[in-house]
Amino acid sequence: NRRSETFFCPPQIGRKRPARPGDMEKNFYLTKSGFKKIRQEYEELKQIKLAKTRGEAPAVLHSEEVNPEFIALQEDLGLLDIKLVEMENIIKNARLIKVPPKAGRDQVSVGATVLVDINGRNQELTLVGTLEADPEKGRISNESPVGRVLLGKRAGEFASLGENGKIIYKIKKISYNLS
Repeated sequence: NRRSETFFCPPQIGRKRPARPGDMEKNFYLTKSGFKKIRQEYEELKQIKLAKTRGEAPAVLHSEEVNPEFIALQEDLGLLDIKLVEMENIIKNARLIKVPPKAGRDQVSVGATVLVDINGRNQELTLVGTLEADPEKGRISNESPVGRVLLGKRAGEFASLGENGKIIYKIKKISYNLS
């Protein structure tokens, strides 16, 4: 069980969906609190699985009748196993987001909070990995269309999105306040 690395995240990666088998080598960018939540959920699921396997499993009938309790237990354990494998993969491939070196703080990367002017309206957006994205709270994935156009930009620069640049983002301020 390898410990997760902590390092500056270059502008890239992230996706808002559960881990899939093809993601086995994908890095998952997480804040320290996001990583802690994933670890806690993983440990809770392990405890649930242990409780289910320790309890009295329905006896398999020796007749040709189907035992619905046993089938339900098998299905529950199968789903738990799938979720545990996904979470183990996330934990194994987690990369903690941290503040970049001083020289790189003038550029938008994962972990940056960016004040943008969108067609005359100010909005604050924080770029996070896909597992922590919550657009309603201003936390956008670095792989989202908006996240991708902002990555690598500096204050004073413009980023456009949509056909013929219909939405223009003017980067006003970049800060790093990770918790």
